[in-house]
Amino acid sequence: MTSYRIPFNRPSFAGPEPAYLADAMARGHISGGGHWTRQCHALLERELGVRRALLTTSCTHALEMCALLLGLSPGDEVIVPSFAFVTTAAAFALHGARPVFVDVRRDTLNLDEGALERRIGPRTRAVVALHYAGVACEMDSISEVCERRGVVLLEDNAHGLLGAYRGRPLGTIGALATLSFHETKNLTCGEGGALLVNDPALVERAEVLREKGTDRSRFLRGEVQKYTWVDHGSSWLPSDLLAAVLYAQLEARDRIQAARRALWERYETRLAGWAREQGIGLPIVPAGCAQAWHLFRVTCASTAQRDALIEHLRLRGILAVFHYLPLHLSPMGLRYGGRPGDCPVAEDVAGRILRLPLYNSMSLSEQDEVIAALHAFPAA
Repeated sequence: MTSYRIPFNRPSFAGPEPAYLADAMARGHISGGGHWTRQCHALLERELGVRRALLTTSCTHALEMCALLLGLSPGDEVIVPSFAFVTTAAAFALHGARPVFVDVRRDTLNLDEGALERRIGPRTRAVVALHYAGVACEMDSISEVCERRGVVLLEDNAHGLLGAYRGRPLGTIGALATLSFHETKNLTCGEGGALLVNDPALVERAEVLREKGTDRSRFLRGEVQKYTWVDHGSSWLPSDLLAAVLYAQLEARDRIQAARRALWERYETRLAGWAREQGIGLPIVPAGCAQAWHLFRVTCASTAQRDALIEHLRLRGILAVFHYLPLHLSPMGLRYGGRPGDCPVAEDVAGRILRLPLYNSMSLSEQDEVIAALHAFPAA
C-alpha cells in the first residue's frame, strides 16, 4: 500500500482478467505453456510480425536467454547504454561477458549512435539498444554499424511495446528483442516478459533453452515421440494464470495506449510554459519515432531542483520518482572498468531526471492535481 494519494504507478486492469483466470483454472492447466500462453504468443506474433514470441517470467530472464543464444564466453564483450536498468548489463555479465558501457544522447537518453563504433573491439559480440521511455533508438545507424562490424543487434524493448521506428514495430529490428510485463509497464501481468526471435536460425534453440534445455516443444507439436535433455536451459515459463491476465491486457492494447497517449500529451501541453519558466526540459521524440507512451519525464536544471521538486510533490501526497543511476559508476560497473567521465551525458542527466505519475487508470482530476502542484513550485 502507498501513503500517497496519487502514486507514481497504480496497476490497472482491462476487465476480463477474472474471467480468463477462471477459464485457466477450469481447463486444469495452470503451469506454463497452456492455452492462454499460446494465445499471447499468437497475438504478439500477429501484431508485431515477429518470427517467434515466447513468454518468460521476466524481461531479465529474456535477456539471459539472449546471452545463452549468443553463446557468450568469458572475455566476450556486450555493449550496453550506461543509462539503463541494471539487468540490461547484468544478464550478460551473469553468463560470462564483460559489459562495455556507452553514453546516451542528451535528447532521448538512448544509446548514442555516434559514440558506438569506437567502443566496438575484437571481443564485441553484441550491442543492446534500449528504447528508453518507449522512444526508439536511431536504429538505422546502429544497425549499419552492427552489420558492418559483424556484431549482433539486440533490442531491450522493456519500455517500447507498440512503439515504432520509421514504421517498423520496436522489437522487430534486432536479431532478438525482449519485452517486460512488470506491473509498472503499459501492459502487465504483475511479473512477466517475453523474448522476440527475429532471426529464424535462433528459433528452435530459443524454444529449447526456455524448456529447461529439452526438446519438449517439438514433442508437443508431434515432431518427436519423446523429449529429452539436448542443451543448456532453465525454467523460464510463466504460469498460464499470468498469461490469462496478460492476454486480457493485450486485447485492450488500443484502448490502453489511447488513454496513456491522452495523458502524456496533456502533460506536454499544460507543462510547456511552466517548464520554460523553470528552466526544465520536457521529453523530445525525434521524427520517425512513434513512441509507446510509457513514461513522462522532466529534466530539471540541477539535482537540487529535482530533489526539491520531489519533496514539494511529496508534501502534497504525490509520488514522483527519479530514474536510473549510471551503470558504469555502480560498484559492479566499476569492477568491469567503468570510470568517472566515461559517459558524461549519463552522469549529468541521472541526477536531474524526474518521472511524473502516469498509469492506465489515472483520472483527469488526478492529473490536474499533479499539474497544479507543479505550477505551484516556486521558481528558482
